[in-house]
Amino acid sequence: MPTWSLSVSNMSDSEESTLPSMNKRQRFSAPIYNDRSEDEMDDLSSTASTLEESSRSDTPTLPGRRGRVVNKPPKKCKLQFRCSNFLKENHGQPIFGIQVNLNCSDSDPVIFATAAHNRVSVYECQEGGKIKLLQAYSDPSTEENFYCCAWSFNPVTNQPILAAAGLRGVIRVLSLSQMQCIKHFVGHGNAVNELKFHPRNCSLLLSVSKDHTLRIWNVHTSVCVLILGGVDGHRDEVLSADFTLSGARLVSCGMDHSLKIWNLDTSEIEDVIAESSKFNPAKGSKPFPTLVNHFPDFSTRDIHKNYVDCTRWLGNLILSKSCENCIVCWKPGPLDADANTSSNNNNNNKPDDSVSVLHRFDYRDCEIWYMRFCLDYQQKMMALGNQVGRIFLWDLDVEDPAQTKFTKLMHPKCGTAIRQTAFSKDGNTLLAVSDDACIWRWDRVK
Repeated sequence: MPTWSLSVSNMSDSEESTLPSMNKRQRFSAPIYNDRSEDEMDDLSSTASTLEESSRSDTPTLPGRRGRVVNKPPKKCKLQFRCSNFLKENHGQPIFGIQVNLNCSDSDPVIFATAAHNRVSVYECQEGGKIKLLQAYSDPSTEENFYCCAWSFNPVTNQPILAAAGLRGVIRVLSLSQMQCIKHFVGHGNAVNELKFHPRNCSLLLSVSKDHTLRIWNVHTSVCVLILGGVDGHRDEVLSADFTLSGARLVSCGMDHSLKIWNLDTSEIEDVIAESSKFNPAKGSKPFPTLVNHFPDFSTRDIHKNYVDCTRWLGNLILSKSCENCIVCWKPGPLDADANTSSNNNNNNKPDDSVSVLHRFDYRDCEIWYMRFCLDYQQKMMALGNQVGRIFLWDLDVEDPAQTKFTKLMHPKCGTAIRQTAFSKDGNTLLAVSDDACIWRWDRVK
C-alpha cells in the first residue's frame, strides 16, 4: 500500500448543468387511520417517503415492532475493545459512511475512507491509536451530501480506487494514486444509498438508489451492465444490498419493508458481464446494451414491519435490520431446504416465499433509519451503533446462534448517532462515524 501525501482535489463537474439541485427537507407526514389494513398502511408509508427528501435523523413515519424484551442478564462477551482515539472533521456535518480498504496485504497499514457532506476523506490508522489524514476530495457541488463509499483496485496497476455517492445520485470514482476523480456515472434518478464492489470482479460496482432500482456498473469500461428493478422490484427507496462471498447472488432491502434475492449466475447475466469488459465505445456508435431484470428470485415482507435499512450475508444466511431494535438472522424457505435452491421455484413452478428465522440480536435505542451494522472479514464479529452513541459488539464465533454474546462499547464524549461501523481486515481495530462529524477508533484488548 503506497503512502499518500495530503491533498485536496476538486472533482470534475462536467455534468453539473444536467443535474437538478436537491435540498434536504423534512419527511412528509401523512395522517394514518386505524381502519386501514397493514398492507395499506405499508403502502402509505412507502408513498410518503417518495414525496419529499427524507431526513436521515427522523424516526420513520410508522412506528415499528420493537425487539423482544430480554429478561435474562446478558452473557459476558470475550471481545474487549478500548477507545484509543477520536477526531472531528471540520465540516461539522453527520458522517454517514465509513469503509476500510480490505484489498491489501496483512503487512499494509489500515486505510479507511469516510463519506460526509460534500467530502470524501482518506485516513491511515497508525501505531499508538493515531489517525492520519492522507487525502480529501471535495465535490464541486455544495449541495452534494455523500452517503456511502466502497473500495476496489485497478486490475492493471493494482492501485486502489474509491467510489463514492450520495444525495445527487452521481457516482464518483477516485484514483488515490492520481489524487483526482477519474470517472463519474450518471444514471440513477435520485440519491444513491449504498455502494458495493463485487467480491470476485474488481470492475463491477453495485449501487442502490432512492429511484427504487439497483444498478451494476463496469467502472473500467464505464458502462451500466445491469439494472435490477421494475415490475417485481422494490416499490420504494432501496437502502442496502450485499453480495454473497461468491458473488453469485445478492440481497437487497428498502423502505418498502421487503427483502429480495437476485440471482446473478444465469447465462444471460454472465454473458452481458463478459461483454461489458470488452466494450469499447470508440469502436462503434451503438451504446452498450444494458440488461434489465424485473424479477427477483425471492421476495419477502415477513421479516420486518418497517424500513429495512441494512442487510448482509452471513454464509448462506441473511442478516437484516429495521428500526425495531433487532437484527434478524434468517434464511429463505424451510430450515432443512438447500441454501442454494431455497430462493428458486419448487417443482410445481410456484414460488416458495416462506422464511425461517434462526435468531434475533436485540439491542436498544436504535429507532431511526440509516443505521448500518458491519461484519468483520472472517464473519466472526458484528458491530452496530445506536442513536445515543453506544456500539453493540457481538461474538458470532459460536456453533449455536442462541449462544452469541455481546458487549457494549461507550465513551463519555460520544452521545450522538453512530451511523456506520467498520472492522480492519485483522479484526483488531473497529472504526465508527457519528452525527457530530466524529470518527471513533477502538482497538482490541487481548
